[in-house]
Amino acid sequence: MLNADPISDTVTRVRDLTALRAAVRAFRAKGLSVGFVPTMGALHAGHLALVQHAKSLCDVVVVSIFVNPKQFAPHEDFGRYPRQEDADAALLATVGCDLVYLPEADLMYPSVFASLVHVEGPARPLEGEFRPQFFDGVATVVMKLFNQVQPDVAVFGEKDYQQLQVVKTFVRDLDLPVKVVGLPTVREADGLALSSRNAYLSAEERQTAARLIVELNAVAETVRNGGDRDVALQTATDNLLTAGFGPVDYVTLRDADTLSEPGPDTRALRLLAAAWLGKTRLIDNIAV
Repeated sequence: MLNADPISDTVTRVRDLTALRAAVRAFRAKGLSVGFVPTMGALHAGHLALVQHAKSLCDVVVVSIFVNPKQFAPHEDFGRYPRQEDADAALLATVGCDLVYLPEADLMYPSVFASLVHVEGPARPLEGEFRPQFFDGVATVVMKLFNQVQPDVAVFGEKDYQQLQVVKTFVRDLDLPVKVVGLPTVREADGLALSSRNAYLSAEERQTAARLIVELNAVAETVRNGGDRDVALQTATDNLLTAGFGPVDYVTLRDADTLSEPGPDTRALRLLAAAWLGKTRLIDNIAV
């Protein structure tokens, strides 16, 4: 393989497309199914759960680590997003990852790169309103990674629920030969959803952060009991502001499939929230 660096007896790093495709061909030649977990690194137990789930579904698992510049706006945290390749590789070696793909930006987006995957539908509301560049950037990099890895199954976390729905939608619409699987959010003992950006929180903010899931659970309980949804959503927003969050971008109840406003034919509901705590933007969601 070209540019292949052994990490341990069971995990290998590859950095270019030729090496990646050679490795995947070798897997296929042995009749092995390929699972895939795309990440931006700074791995935690949530990512490792994705890898373990992919391993339960497929014979081998490829994990990509690439901080995708196309999903960050100029004012966002691309430059300071945590990067820890060696630590990430060591973690992946503990959960059965077979190959780590670490492309550089000039491989993913060479100077002549002129294409973009534009997504609508579930990409339009919520994050699509607050971060209008985000989902086109996600769809473009995921499309490239799917074409490069050519997996049978790709596993994404429900913590980024809207992203999961966007990926499922464009995979369906474009007839891509990959099964997209969502895995429930992995949480800390106090309920805070695991996220690489949690590292930005101060000790005091970390204590406050768990209030986000407390408020979501309260809204969900009200909705399940037939209470006033609008009042519950506003109360949750007010409580978050009082606790020290702000601004609160949204606390909202949506159709779980389309992320549109619920209607009389809605089969399942999803409660989603995004709020700032200091300089860190936290997102979370739960089924209702």
